[in-house]
Amino acid sequence: MSSISPEEISAVASRADCLHSEQEVEAAIDKMAAAISEKLSSSNPILLCVMNGGLILTAKLATRLQFPLHMDYVHATRYRNETSGADLQWIKTPSMDLAGRVIVVVDDIFDEGATLENVVKYCEAQGAKRILTAVLVNKMHDRKLSQMQCDFIGLDMEDRYLFGYGMDYKGYLRNAPGIFAIADEDK
Repeated sequence: MSSISPEEISAVASRADCLHSEQEVEAAIDKMAAAISEKLSSSNPILLCVMNGGLILTAKLATRLQFPLHMDYVHATRYRNETSGADLQWIKTPSMDLAGRVIVVVDDIFDEGATLENVVKYCEAQGAKRILTAVLVNKMHDRKLSQMQCDFIGLDMEDRYLFGYGMDYKGYLRNAPGIFAIADEDK
């Protein structure tokens, strides 16, 4: 766990740039929910949250999806409360049987793509009928490790270190009311 103090986290937050307000992010989630509803309302899908980052988006989508669905989660991480990724660590696999089911893998960000790609491959190996992906943020850069494309994207964002709405800075600030980019001095 990070050894940064709450006071240091507050200072990081105060120096950050707000790139999207809470209202803008909520509007993006509304659009995602409408697109998911249009495509999947009769498919009895499983929303598969990628913890911890996907928690807020999954919850916000679930309350907007007014059709039958199941929810489960995986906990797979590359960051471990740090600002750069490492090898993927599987902490928990889904408890539900994914065979023959439509799965919507929900995560906070599609940055390099390694975590999301591995979760999708896991679902394929479990015999899922169809796998779609939903991310709040698609980070725009040319460092993608994966060739996959996300099915539902809330916002395309510049290549900066982001926090808020599930995205964290050293384990903190996932609960920020908007999407923020850290100042250069905090990298």
